[in-house]
Amino acid sequence: MSSISVIILTHNEEKHIGRCIASLLPFTRQIFIVDSFSSDQTVEIARAMGAVVVQNAWVNYASQFNYGIRHIPFQTTWLMRMDADEYVLPELAAEINNRLSGLPEDVSGIYVKRRVMFMNRWMRHGDYYPTWLLRLWRSGQGVCEETWMDEHIKLSTGRSIQFEHDIVDHNLNNLTWWTQKHNLYAIREVIDILNIRFNFDKSIRVEPNLFGTQEQRKRYLKLRYASLPLFTRPFLYFFYRYFVRLGLIDGRPGLMWHFLQGLWYRFLVDAKLYEVYHRVGTDRQAIIDFFRTEYGKDLLAQRPGQH
Repeated sequence: MSSISVIILTHNEEKHIGRCIASLLPFTRQIFIVDSFSSDQTVEIARAMGAVVVQNAWVNYASQFNYGIRHIPFQTTWLMRMDADEYVLPELAAEINNRLSGLPEDVSGIYVKRRVMFMNRWMRHGDYYPTWLLRLWRSGQGVCEETWMDEHIKLSTGRSIQFEHDIVDHNLNNLTWWTQKHNLYAIREVIDILNIRFNFDKSIRVEPNLFGTQEQRKRYLKLRYASLPLFTRPFLYFFYRYFVRLGLIDGRPGLMWHFLQGLWYRFLVDAKLYEVYHRVGTDRQAIIDFFRTEYGKDLLAQRPGQH
């Protein structure tokens, strides 16, 4: 077994959590779950499979995950981040067992590839694979950046390397659940975009860099995307993904995925952003009050030390 602990955040994940934990057992028994008061069998399933579970009220992903980092009960050399609807391929589990203990001391982070399954089909095109994510890091040398969307692990020291094999993101919920979830994501995305302009907090974030790591490049492109005109950019993005990057090869599931995730969702973000400006204009305090009143979101809650 490798000296590694895994942190998973959960809320009503009974469809997924058993599959996720089972994929981790070949390389660790140190599994720590931070649950935001699930009402289904998530906690019972996780504990029955040997995971340590604590419950903590949800604010946002970053604050919840950093809570997990601060309170993890295991003393291991490495930490790993997983989502409940993901699982580790056997090839990656073997790679972790075979390579982790022999890495040089100056390696503090490891990137793995994520493949997305939608309607039981691998979304291999549309610039969606490979997506490289920093998911393993040495204890004490990584923290989840405090943004409302697209949170990444930020290393405090050392260098990172890539492992060869994949984790799989395969959500088993229905399409109505998926669209409702993305409707909620859109609110967080709007806050993140507004944060670029109004700097509601002073959080630790990944530095944007077109020629850096994939998350640095993604952050750079997100800033450029945010500068494009409202309601134009979703169509440009869909055209790029579906036609230029050949998302159309992914068949009917690919059409659904790239249209819903690349066009519908992005258009919804722009519509919600337009609503903010239409309702309260561009006054910083008015925007803060709007989200607190309309959505129960405290845009100042992410400041370091306040969660």
